[in-house]
Amino acid sequence: MPKGGGTYRVGKPYMVAGQLYIPEENVNYRQEGLASWYGEDFHGRLTANGEVFDMSSLSAAHPTLPMPCYARVTNLSNGKSLIVRVNDRGPYHANRVMDVSSRAADLLGFKSTGVARVRVEYVGRAPLEGSDDRLLMATLRTGTPAPAPSLVQVASARPFVPDIAGRGRPIRGEIPLPEGRPYDLGSTQPEQAALAEPQQRTAYSRSASNERFQDEAHTASYESQEHYVTRSVSAYAPMDPQIPSEILAGRGLY
Repeated sequence: MPKGGGTYRVGKPYMVAGQLYIPEENVNYRQEGLASWYGEDFHGRLTANGEVFDMSSLSAAHPTLPMPCYARVTNLSNGKSLIVRVNDRGPYHANRVMDVSSRAADLLGFKSTGVARVRVEYVGRAPLEGSDDRLLMATLRTGTPAPAPSLVQVASARPFVPDIAGRGRPIRGEIPLPEGRPYDLGSTQPEQAALAEPQQRTAYSRSASNERFQDEAHTASYESQEHYVTRSVSAYAPMDPQIPSEILAGRGLY
């Protein structure tokens, strides 16, 4: 509902049809009587405090309650209770305590009958701006008094994401890789298959493997006097006096 009252009004005494009304804020206000409703004939017009009347909103007119404020309206015939926003003056009809909007009368269950015996209670001041229809809709109760609307609004909690992209220089083109990348981590299929095989070795197989390792460590074949071919030497293999010491002192042993 559009708001435009701008100020919280108690107002000056006024007289309608010989009846004197003195608007005031009475925190203990409680009255029973007949309530009626109004709709299309006043839809879109300004209310007494400058707001725009919307017959589908949960608003009401009262002769003395301050504007805007919240009031609890309870239909005594069916026990339905609702908080409405008082933003207009009225009703100007004898023996009626309040006029509610068409939507409010529908929720309270007396729109078809036109009038109902109700109890009106002052709840508190209402915000000057903003739509409160959803807030008031949640107060509808049957058999128990409508609770005062909660004015506490919880902000949406969005996950914290640091703004890192805007802090550095933008990267243009492809991202360079260090020299030698990508590395070969030895994750080929034959090696993975070998690692997946169960390592079941008997005492005989371990003994035969040790003898084969010692034979391979001492084996060397020379193709010529200036060039020779050796098999891979482990860093932990025993030194062979037949192999020149300068061969075992270079890189490749670690």
